[in-house]
Amino acid sequence: MLLEKNEQGKILLQIARTAISRALRVFNVPATEVDENMAWLFRPGATFVTLTQWGELRGCIGSLQACDPLIEDVSNNAVSAALYDPRFSPLAADDLDTVSLEVSLLSELQPLGFASEADALAQLRPDIDGIVFEYGPYRSTFLPQVWESLPQPQQFLARLKSKARLSEDFWAEDVKLSRYTVSKWCETDYSKEYVNG
Repeated sequence: MLLEKNEQGKILLQIARTAISRALRVFNVPATEVDENMAWLFRPGATFVTLTQWGELRGCIGSLQACDPLIEDVSNNAVSAALYDPRFSPLAADDLDTVSLEVSLLSELQPLGFASEADALAQLRPDIDGIVFEYGPYRSTFLPQVWESLPQPQQFLARLKSKARLSEDFWAEDVKLSRYTVSKWCETDYSKEYVNG
């Protein structure tokens, strides 16, 4: 029996919070009980886990391709977002009550074909697409949620290039772009009591 997406989201959020709590040696968050209806957790999955605190980004780490079982991928990315995002200091146990989690489950990457930057921009779908930018060793991605703060395709792509440590007006023939969509769940969409067990 496959659970509804809403229920899947609750479970993934619980797994993420439990993984962070265990990494911080806080053991008052009950582990998620996995049963025979949860075979989907053991299929390969690619996730991003985003942490916010006081309305500001506090960490975001993820996987672009489904290599590991979903349960491992979301656990590992949750711990990495909490402790190893180089943009932020590691989360402390005292932060747990003030941090909110979001889990994004990614679709498969779909390469885009384009003849120019203008052609590529015309294919971007605001509020739908996550985009992966690649040029040689340079690589970056934005989740679809980033369209909220960068609503124009040109601005979105420019910041993506900047994130890859290239100039915002950079372009070359061998730039590669891929898109993906996400199913996402936020703790703020559920009651805190439920998510925390």
